[in-house]
Amino acid sequence: MVKMGIHNFATIVIFSSTLSLIAYAFDPSPLQDFCVALGDIKSAVFVNGKFCKDPKLATANDFFFQGLNIPRNTANKLGSNVTLLNVDQIPGVNTLGISLARIDFGPNGLNPPHTHPRATEILTVLEGVLYVGFVTSNPNNTLFTKVLHPGDVFVFPIGLIHFQLNVGKTNAVAFASLNSQNPGVITIANAVFGSKPPISPDVLTKAFQVDKKVIDYLQAQFWTNN
Repeated sequence: MVKMGIHNFATIVIFSSTLSLIAYAFDPSPLQDFCVALGDIKSAVFVNGKFCKDPKLATANDFFFQGLNIPRNTANKLGSNVTLLNVDQIPGVNTLGISLARIDFGPNGLNPPHTHPRATEILTVLEGVLYVGFVTSNPNNTLFTKVLHPGDVFVFPIGLIHFQLNVGKTNAVAFASLNSQNPGVITIANAVFGSKPPISPDVLTKAFQVDKKVIDYLQAQFWTNN
């Protein structure tokens, strides 16, 4: 058996790690839906529309938000309210790849099926009982669900459709952490039936295999963003 000294072992580990970094190198995650390339920089905008403050001028307030303990109003069609703290609310998270959300639910309140195109979410229930779940991508479209109680945690992988429903008899509160300063959100019903301009009914009747009257009805609804 060949004996390996600690220095040789360390060298191999470092070399292997370097190869790993090279093998898995990729572009950084986008911070906006798209970025059209421009030849004239005078017409360009900064990525995510943010400038960086001189570090010498930064203050504690740049990294601070107050009032997340205050219950939000859930008197809407969905019976829920999402308070997102991203780079727009806390400038100090710019480039740090994190954001936070408080989600309030009235009885039977729903955070409807949606996706975050740029972030994985980890949800922690503080009050109430939530039925949560996500659906995997094609071709299986497997549904993973759990009923969560205070102190329970659930993860929604990046880009997958997920939801939360209050199945308790009282209000519910959860906090969600996301690994992007601007995770984005696409609410499925809003995007499909509330797009501007509307998607052609010919597309939707065939996609959902329903009568055009059903599509007309759904497109006539007032779809609210949560």
